[in-house]
Amino acid sequence: MNITSGEKGSSLDRIGVIFSKETRDNLRDRRSLVSAMVSSLIGPLIIVLLIIILGKTLFADMTEKTLEIPIAGAENAPSLIAFLAQYNVKVVPAPENPEAQVREGNYDVILVIPEEYGEDFLAGRPATVRMVLDSTRQSSIANIERTRSLLNTYTQQMAMLRLMARGIDPAIISPIAIERVDLATPQSQALLFLNMMPYFVVMVVFMGGMYVIIDATAGERERGSLEPLLINPAARWEFVVGKLLASLPFAVFAVIFTLLMFAAAFNLLPLEDFIGFQLSIDVAALVWIFLVSLPMILLASGLQMIIATFTRSFKEAQTYVAFLPLIPALPGMGLAFMPVKPSLWNMMIPTFGQQLVINQLMRGETVNVGLALISAAVTLVIAVALIFVAIRLYHRERIIFGTK
Repeated sequence: MNITSGEKGSSLDRIGVIFSKETRDNLRDRRSLVSAMVSSLIGPLIIVLLIIILGKTLFADMTEKTLEIPIAGAENAPSLIAFLAQYNVKVVPAPENPEAQVREGNYDVILVIPEEYGEDFLAGRPATVRMVLDSTRQSSIANIERTRSLLNTYTQQMAMLRLMARGIDPAIISPIAIERVDLATPQSQALLFLNMMPYFVVMVVFMGGMYVIIDATAGERERGSLEPLLINPAARWEFVVGKLLASLPFAVFAVIFTLLMFAAAFNLLPLEDFIGFQLSIDVAALVWIFLVSLPMILLASGLQMIIATFTRSFKEAQTYVAFLPLIPALPGMGLAFMPVKPSLWNMMIPTFGQQLVINQLMRGETVNVGLALISAAVTLVIAVALIFVAIRLYHRERIIFGTK
């Protein structure tokens, strides 16, 4: 690259030349394009897979599935066996040594009904039913809880019948009537999936233009082409700004492509077959998520340029910069399990404030515009400060030649 008109042209012209050169070089480099594409697909693919896998367990209607329960001593409790049959339960003979069979994972749960069950039941005493289970096996939890729920339901029914037989109103044992008003929307019911979206958006923000930054800094130094570039009649800050701006289209493309993939996954795929209700994303919410992500893109580029400038080689820069997205993205993953209400102090934390706003947009909640603007302003100020630090670094000879 030779900026022959550097002394006569404006800074914008020289920055434009640098920007065009870096953009063209990286458009020819499949690595930059593949990085932007792959990072954009990771989030939607993982969430769709989670919906398919968890939808068959977490959201599935277990009552529609026949539950096989091995029962030892089923002949001692015919009324209980008849009750279970009404709820799509198939009783099968219990194996020898139920404890060993459950411990080895051959069965989820086994019921053992003692011989004295019938005598205690008819006498009005508590009749014992022993559940043999292993609560540490996560794969068995669904069947264990369904069995426990059926036994509790049967117990309640028998208790009410006994009270009615004695002329006592069963309502007397229910002093409080609980009326449940569920305000959950289809989107809020799928918070497990929606709350993970800020994590993947931040990952894409930091990975979309990553290879462009690395190639324009550590890559130029490793190839020995950085020093000749700096001989051109352009200020150091113009080189830094031009190279940094060249990464922005790749990062912006990655974010847009990610949001389009999320829209296609939630709005076009028949996910209701797995979770029982239609899950969709509002297009307006996606547009706002894109706007919220723009300050983070500038912050990521400035931080990546500083880190890549300190490294000696392309490989070393790739190692450090590739690890960088985990730091701001991990708090976003925490939002999936511990939702945080937006406030002034947490909205002033770069990237975290944006993740809170994205989380609100995905939930369909009202976003506090003032707090969102404060979050964007703080992130932009820090991004500009990082760019100034990168410019200062390029005035150091040891940074240019890669010496320590």
